[in-house]
Amino acid sequence: MTQQTPERAIEGQRQDWNRVAGGWEKWDRFFDEQMTFLNHRLVADARLRSGMHVLDLGSGTGYPALLAAQTVGPRGSVIGIDLAEKMLASAQRKATSLGFSNVTFRTGDVTTLPFETNSFDAVTSRFCLMFLPEIPKAAVEIVRVLKPGAWLAAAVWSAPDKNPYLMIPITVIKQFLDLPPPDPTAPGIFRLAKPADLAGMLQQAGFMNLSEEEFVADVRFASGEEYCASLMDIAAPIQNLFAKLSDQQKTDARGRIVTSVDQYRRADGIALPIAVRMVVARKPN
Repeated sequence: MTQQTPERAIEGQRQDWNRVAGGWEKWDRFFDEQMTFLNHRLVADARLRSGMHVLDLGSGTGYPALLAAQTVGPRGSVIGIDLAEKMLASAQRKATSLGFSNVTFRTGDVTTLPFETNSFDAVTSRFCLMFLPEIPKAAVEIVRVLKPGAWLAAAVWSAPDKNPYLMIPITVIKQFLDLPPPDPTAPGIFRLAKPADLAGMLQQAGFMNLSEEEFVADVRFASGEEYCASLMDIAAPIQNLFAKLSDQQKTDARGRIVTSVDQYRRADGIALPIAVRMVVARKPN
């Protein structure tokens, strides 16, 4: 099998996330509320404060870039970049509605950041780095654009068995498709799930003061049906797998997903566990 080039991988990512941009906007308020704890954690780990100039990688529909803009205030600024222009259009609409004039969004590739060396006081990234085809190259770029002494705070998904929120649909789809084991070096949801994977790449790029923590939480839904509907709207990797099923298989798979999440039912709804690997690093002075 011919290995996919980084250029093809990046173009595939752009198409995938543009395709689900409408779904992300549809579920925007719901997921902003669900992930607010993670946004605040990233802002804190990056040591953001008033007046800083911040870069957010893989901003999607706007978070944590918008929280960063609120934190740094009118004397500071935030630039959010993402491959998918349709996702960023949603982010810009949100920024406008919130009255934030200190945040801008632009399309860009994390492995070739279009910024001068020593440009930013901090960098944040939520669920972006594991999808990059050349993570070590991106790490070098991040350390380059940070000012000396500045911090990077990144969130990536941890191990599959600790993330029922993500794994339930994949487990169900495997009942219909013979899926090969994922390439551990290829871009994907769990590319950086192992301890020290991302931290090691950052250290090789020149970062210091590295810390890593597995951060556990849950994502809550009123019902299994709500969970399944959201997933079909926003999860590009899951959509790609679902596209391989027949119409009858899709109907059956949705039913099995709804049934599977019932084991996580509580008095106030469904609480699906997630585990996030938080990695923080500092550029040397």
